[in-house]
Order: sequence, then C-alpha cells, then structure tokens
Amino acid sequence: MAEQLIFDLPTKAALGRDAYFVVPSNAVAVQALEQWQDWPNARMLLWGPKGAGKTHLAHVWATESGAVIVDALSLTDQTVEALAEAPALVVEDADRLVGNLATETALFHLYNLMQAKGGYLMITATLAPARWGAGLDDLISRMQAMPLVKLETPDDALLAAMMIKLFADRQIAIGPELIPYLLDRIERSTEAVNQVVAALDLAALTQKRPVNRRLAAEVLDNRAPRKA
Repeated sequence: MAEQLIFDLPTKAALGRDAYFVVPSNAVAVQALEQWQDWPNARMLLWGPKGAGKTHLAHVWATESGAVIVDALSLTDQTVEALAEAPALVVEDADRLVGNLATETALFHLYNLMQAKGGYLMITATLAPARWGAGLDDLISRMQAMPLVKLETPDDALLAAMMIKLFADRQIAIGPELIPYLLDRIERSTEAVNQVVAALDLAALTQKRPVNRRLAAEVLDNRAPRKA
C-alpha cells in the first residue's frame, strides 16, 4: 500500500481500500496493514470489539495481498493443508473456536504449516489472546506470540463520516441535525451505521417522505440511547 488507505464504506458494504475512513480510532491498525510486508514472521493478529471494522480491514488487506479469507469455525484437518498453500491468509473470529478442540487443533496446524511455507497470516478476534480463556495451550501460546494490533471502538468522527458518505451514495439529502441525532441513538458500530442508513432509505422510498429527524424517530422506534 504505497499511499495511505482512505476508505468510505459505500452502500452495499463494499469492502475495498476506497471504502474506509482513517481516523484516530483505527489509524494504528491501518498503518499496520499498510506495512504488512514488514510484519515480524509474516504474522499479525488484529483484535477489537464487534462492529469496529475488523472484517472490512481484513478484506482491504486481502485485496492488497491476494489473501484468502476463512472463518475460524470452518477449519478442519481436511482443509488446512490446502489453505496453507495460499501466499496470504485471513482467519476471522479466531477466539470463537476456543472450546472446540477440533477447530483449535486445525488452526494450530494451519499456523505451523503457514510458518513452514512462509505465507502471510492475519488473524482477527474480538479479544486479545490472553483473554480467550481455556483452550489448546500450544495454540494460545502461538497467538500470544504474534504481533497484536487493536482496532478501537469506532469514534463519532468515523461514524459521522460513514453516515454522510452512505447518504450521499444513495443520493439522500439530509439536514445538519440528522447525523448527531442518529449518533446519540445507535450503537457505536459500523454495522449499526449501515443498518440505520439502509432502514431510513427504505422508509423514505416506501412512504415517499424526506429523510429527517421525524422519520428517523419512527424508524428507530424510540430505541434506548446507544451503548457506550
């Protein structure tokens, strides 16, 4: 990635390098992905809360590196050898497999095979490996030894920028008061932003109404304020 990654999250949750904004909450993670060819031992573990954008960044890196993307829970002893042939690989949601000895063992073998073949490996998780809980000791030790990069909870700057771009992509005119109104009433996640913009677009089309605070209040159905 010769130039800085600047993304924007277009309507259908496109996952390219031009679909994400770089802000303080994700700048460290983006920089780490920009420098992927310099990862120690060709490894990196990206972790952060649900909705922070890990999958999006994984797809950005996959586009740059040619990586294959797989879900950790889909790993089996029968699939790891073929996956290890990839020059680069993303294993998503690795902490979800803890407690499943078969998939833990499969990831352990995959890790070792990738290391032997010299392929690049990116692993994503909601928690840092030290907080995964009980699991295959050898696997946890491998995960803890990887360079760890945290993706922070999306901040208001990122969520607001996403909303503005998503509304613009749908050619929806909005007033300046709508964005802060929505930010106070949705979860702090990229998923929530995509969902609320899509819901407002659908409501506006079906009811032939403008997208404003009144429509937003109806669509949100007086939900509780967002989670911190």
